Amino acid sequence: AASASWSSRVADSTLTAYRYLLGAQVRSQSQYRASFAADVVGSLMFGVLDVASVFVVFRVTPTLGGFAFAEVFLMTALAGCAFAMADLAVGNVERLRQYVRSGLLDALLVRPLSALAQLAAMDVATRRVGRVAFGVIMVAVAAAHAPVPLTPARLALLLVTPVAGGMIFGAVFVASATVAFWWVESGEVANGLTYGGLNFTQYPITIYGTLFRRLFAYAVGFAFVAYYPTLTLLDRADPLGAPAFLGYTSPAVGIVAVTPAGLTWRAGARHYRSTGS
Repeated sequence: AASASWSSRVADSTLTAYRYLLGAQVRSQSQYRASFAADVVGSLMFGVLDVASVFVVFRVTPTLGGFAFAEVFLMTALAGCAFAMADLAVGNVERLRQYVRSGLLDALLVRPLSALAQLAAMDVATRRVGRVAFGVIMVAVAAAHAPVPLTPARLALLLVTPVAGGMIFGAVFVASATVAFWWVESGEVANGLTYGGLNFTQYPITIYGTLFRRLFAYAVGFAFVAYYPTLTLLDRADPLGAPAFLGYTSPAVGIVAVTPAGLTWRAGARHYRSTGS
């Protein structure tokens, strides 16, 4: 009983520390309201451009990889919402290389808190909330336009898919950023996987070659961000012949993706030996 009480107090104090850290970041970013509003609008425009790109593509073709506009629009909306959630939660980890180079990571490691959680919370960009809100609205609009039959199972899948996709993107954010523990100048590699992954997931995987599908759709798990859930939501058979139940496996894939990303982070943190200065 005493041990359980002590563990509870430690957990409460840890959550309190993170709450104060997040609160300080939000207050500091909202001090200059005009600048904050401009940042929100700027972040929102990234989501607008992603959606606009679908309209541009379908101005010159009636189908893309065998899929009509409404189907691709739903994929793009699901992928954009998932990426926005991951970017809000752990997007700051991409700055790990800057913390390693400058030695600021040492300050995180000596605190009795998770270094990864601190890194994610230290500069949480609250301006990204606008992009998440826009992503949610686009998912609702795309689902209505498709239209998605709102049975209980499909409604649950529609709600869970952006969260599961966010877990997959979040795992990619963390795993690719962790490379900086061994190779500080790894920013372009990380960006290629994260932002390149967003572009990959916005369109049907049928437009990509076999090698690309094997590497990114299946090995990394990007096909489970939007492609397979969209097929299930619309009750459409996969042109590549995959079974229909794969659309419901996105949460499991998200959990599987998070596990090796966490192990990679632990290995990198143990490898880190400071800057030596």
